[in-house]
Amino acid sequence: MTPRGLVAAMLAPGVALALWAVLGAALFLGALGSSGTALRVAAGAALETHGMVLILWWLGTALLGAWLARRLYRTWVLAPSRLLAATRILAAQEDAVSLPDAAPATPATRALAAEIESLARDRNELRAEMAQLVEQASRSVAEQRDQLATLMDELDHAVVVCNRDGRILLFNARMRRLARNLSPQEVTELVGLGRSIHAVLDPAAIAHALETVDGRIARGVPPHSAVAQVVTATPLGHLLRISLAPVRHAEAEDNTLRGYVLLVDDITRDQQQQARRERALLRMAEQGRASIANMQAALEMLDYPDLAPADHDRFLGVIRDEVARMRDRLLSEDEPGPELAARWPLHDMLATDLMAAAVRKLQATANAPITTLPVAEDLWLRIDSFGLIAALDHLATRILSLGADPVLWLRLTRAGGHAHLDLGWVLREGLDPIDARDLSALPDEPTEACAAASVRDVVDRHGGEIWLDRNRDDGRPFFRLLLPLAAVETAPADAPIGGRPEFYDFDLFAAAHAEAGDARPLSALAFTVFDCETTGLDPLGGDEIIQLGAVRILNSRLLTGETIDQLVDPQRPIPEAGIPIHGIRDEMVRGKPTIAQVLPVFHRFAEGSVLVGHNVAFDMRFLKLKEAATGLRFDHPVLDTLLLSSILHPAEESHSLEAIAARLGVQIGGRHTALGDALATAEVFRRMIPLLERQGIVTLGQARAASDRSQFARLRY
Repeated sequence: MTPRGLVAAMLAPGVALALWAVLGAALFLGALGSSGTALRVAAGAALETHGMVLILWWLGTALLGAWLARRLYRTWVLAPSRLLAATRILAAQEDAVSLPDAAPATPATRALAAEIESLARDRNELRAEMAQLVEQASRSVAEQRDQLATLMDELDHAVVVCNRDGRILLFNARMRRLARNLSPQEVTELVGLGRSIHAVLDPAAIAHALETVDGRIARGVPPHSAVAQVVTATPLGHLLRISLAPVRHAEAEDNTLRGYVLLVDDITRDQQQQARRERALLRMAEQGRASIANMQAALEMLDYPDLAPADHDRFLGVIRDEVARMRDRLLSEDEPGPELAARWPLHDMLATDLMAAAVRKLQATANAPITTLPVAEDLWLRIDSFGLIAALDHLATRILSLGADPVLWLRLTRAGGHAHLDLGWVLREGLDPIDARDLSALPDEPTEACAAASVRDVVDRHGGEIWLDRNRDDGRPFFRLLLPLAAVETAPADAPIGGRPEFYDFDLFAAAHAEAGDARPLSALAFTVFDCETTGLDPLGGDEIIQLGAVRILNSRLLTGETIDQLVDPQRPIPEAGIPIHGIRDEMVRGKPTIAQVLPVFHRFAEGSVLVGHNVAFDMRFLKLKEAATGLRFDHPVLDTLLLSSILHPAEESHSLEAIAARLGVQIGGRHTALGDALATAEVFRRMIPLLERQGIVTLGQARAASDRSQFARLRY
């Protein structure tokens, strides 16, 4: 407000007061009428003599009114306006926490200013937290990109993500198909959320790859670059190439690994084709050398000047026959058998990494330190590290068994275009040396870790040699392995990352699978919900399972993609009375797997989980009676939705599966089929978990104890 306006505002109360007094006096005199003439005259005389007193009184009152108006204006108009302006300034400044020019005139405005400053501090704290969350999210996205982008190029390969313990957190369809091909049984699912990857892949190969990654990270290699490769064989003879990339914890300063990503390729067919090609080339070369030798001899005979015409024609015939045979062999479509040995896939590895992994392995075997010599930092090898370390471990084990507590030593050196890997030992003084005949036989012994291949076979895969040598200075023996070098090509640091994966979700890292225990919450456990259809109700009387259905629940999620739905040949007729119920006839189960074949699959499917069923005592009775014949023990924790329903709804008359499903809003499909009933039971049980928690039944032990108190708990199995 301008000074003129302020003066006008201050004078306004006095002017208004004067007008109000004049108006009041006029009204008063007008009301007196003719009877007030004398009074009006007296009032006029008083004003003439004492009018200045009234003027002074008015002036004082006007000044007091102006002062009060100014005070009220500053307090209730100017102060809020200033507070508004200061608040706008505060809102515009990101780091400000106090009002820039705030001197509010009243307690109310002072309190309002304090609240505004408190909100500003809260805002800044929220901004800092949001910035931190954004930074964490950015690091998480970068971590996922760096670890997976190079391996999960649109999921073109078999890919699986595991936590550090080998529990599966994510997998793709190609991995599931590969696992089915690797399974020795027809009906099985080895891959599933929460399952162990060790049921599919050799644990020793994965452990070796993890050791390699840990060693590289410890040496300073960035985690996203510390990728390891191994080649391993399966019991069915498949040859697998495995690439392992670590998944690092974003908050850990010591590069702690949360898990790893595996890219798996079945290279069996490629290696068989390569073997056939190499065998064909080898056979062609051998036969070609014989033909060339025959032709060379015939040509030399043709050079004799006194050669008889008949002999001349005969030697020409030899040449023609050999040329014809060579032509036929070149045009032949015959393929050699696939059983011939294949060239083993090799990968590049830094020599220091190989030595570190080998020393760790041999130290664990010998339970003693291993003596080594420094290795060149720039030495790279082209090897199968898993097979090579397994071969060294086999040699070390056999040397330890032949000698009296020898001290092992390793040495890796460059030797021209190859590398020498030496494994030696030192015996204690006074002990007899190991017999050379025993030592010479060691390279040809089969090794368990390399699919029965010998140490010499492993070295042959590298195109190398192995022999027993001796030190020139002291004559002590050692085994020398000749290995190939690798030509290393280093990608630029800013090389673009490849294709993006179609999907990935690492929320399950925080809910990694653990074995079932009474102290664990139900919401954190894995469950296998199952149901059986049988020939009748009397397992002791000879009734058998004719269908088995199962589905898994993990972290309160129903995994409808991980199921078993298997018909079983009971090896006995199915009674006609039961066919209208389950709809299974003799011709439907004839030739299907027997229960002795199906139960091992189901046992593996339910490994580490809690078994759940409706009136499960009946189904468990059938399983228990087969334990002796199959050698399996179904000692899993068991929960029954019938018993749990009686705990949750004790006033209900019916606890049938249909009645429970209706109460919980579950739709049942495929009733009286094993998988249909298992799916319905699973959904019922999943909806029971939060209801149980409201009643204080949180853990598995509490659920089992509550079930024992049920009126139906007398149903034993």
